[in-house]
Amino acid sequence: MSGLPSFAEIRDAAARIAPHALVTPVLRSDRIDALAGASIVFKCENLQRGGAFKFRGATNAVWSLTDEEAANGVVTHSSGNHGNALAMAARTRGIPAHVVVPEGAVKAKVDAIVAAGATVHRCAPTTAAREAAAAEVQARTGATLVHPYADARVMAGQGTLVPELLRQAPGLDTLLFPIGGGGLASGCSIAAHGIDPGMALFGAEPEGADDAARSLEADERVGPFVADTICDGLRTLVGEPNFHALRDHGVSALRVSDAEAVEAMKLLWSELRIVVEVSSATVLAAVLRYPQVFAGRRVGAVLTGGNVDLDALPW
Repeated sequence: MSGLPSFAEIRDAAARIAPHALVTPVLRSDRIDALAGASIVFKCENLQRGGAFKFRGATNAVWSLTDEEAANGVVTHSSGNHGNALAMAARTRGIPAHVVVPEGAVKAKVDAIVAAGATVHRCAPTTAAREAAAAEVQARTGATLVHPYADARVMAGQGTLVPELLRQAPGLDTLLFPIGGGGLASGCSIAAHGIDPGMALFGAEPEGADDAARSLEADERVGPFVADTICDGLRTLVGEPNFHALRDHGVSALRVSDAEAVEAMKLLWSELRIVVEVSSATVLAAVLRYPQVFAGRRVGAVLTGGNVDLDALPW
């Protein structure tokens, strides 16, 4: 389902996924606040089922299907977290899941997809190869395609974390999230402005995959690029509908280096005692790199996932 979800559809998604998704906690640290010069509340989606926010969108998509559609299962392409989430969501409904995985994906994430019961199909590590392989599986099985980010059902599900966060931490004036394909960023932007039209929205992005920042600066979506970042969850080109959501909601994209993200990852471990993916740590890296942007703000920062392959870290 292409296009963008409405705020009403995000509210519907929250009710739909409530029997399955966890209400994730929020955490904060006096030391991090002091370093940042801001009040920061971290929404810990690394503690969501499957270890990432992706379970929200996948569950909404799976439970939005008619019984006839569901009988043929679902298919997607994913480097890890979305594929795992879709497999887990499909299992809650007892339907098949097919996940196209590019070569070079993080082993821990692929193992999780398999453990969740999905059939894995390998492909070359390009967007074109992923899409072609998913289309072939879809044609052969009749499964419904659930795109990782350019799907209104997925975006609506991701957006459900915002009203949850604002109930847990009322009074926030700023929302900060990583930007990859843009499913989370789109859903969160629509949800945030559905609740508070004046909320400031920021996205964090690695310098080696800064297509959203470049697209917003150019006021048009940039073409394909070759990512150069250890933030494996953010290597994807921002989707077409997702770009329009970011632009229409006035999201500012902030670049951070891989080294800054790794340092932020360490800081989150030392202060909050939680493990997050380096892609998630970009939000804290952005706050620390741009203190003038966040000074005095009350920030909700989304920690998107915690599926870390410790053996592959560069330290």
